[in-house]
Amino acid sequence: MTTQTAPAAKELSTPQTGRSPQTQATTAVSGGTAGADQPAANRGRTSIADVVVVKVAGIAAREIPGVYDMGGGLSRTIGAVRDRVPGGRPNVGRGVKVEVGERQTAIDLDLVVEYGVSVMDAAQDVRENVISAVERITGLEVVEVNVTVNDVHLPDEDEPGATAEARVE
Repeated sequence: MTTQTAPAAKELSTPQTGRSPQTQATTAVSGGTAGADQPAANRGRTSIADVVVVKVAGIAAREIPGVYDMGGGLSRTIGAVRDRVPGGRPNVGRGVKVEVGERQTAIDLDLVVEYGVSVMDAAQDVRENVISAVERITGLEVVEVNVTVNDVHLPDEDEPGATAEARVE
């Protein structure tokens, strides 16, 4: 998954440029000023890494009833293997892509919903919860949350005995 830093207004300090591809992108949220005469809250600046927005959005989307999983088919398969490996931990950022500027962010989500759940209602609930969580936790303005529903999880897909029985003994 790649994240990009979008250009934004120059009122605040600009994001770091010339980073190597392996360095995580960070975004300056507040530009502070130096000096003992400034209030303590304004001394220094705050930067938020893109991965922070990815994780907050991923957790907020998974909180909604009816969201079974996130990500496309291949990423879900790789995630299922990773979850079964001893010591592996779930990737809360799977199925989340973000574009973060200095004050704003845009988020794309890939969802799998449970069968029987209204897709439109689930997408609306996810969108509202993600916007609320990201704005509250990061202070960034969320300009859009695009939701793509890639699959529907059927009730009998997870049962271990759901494999076909042998026709002969």
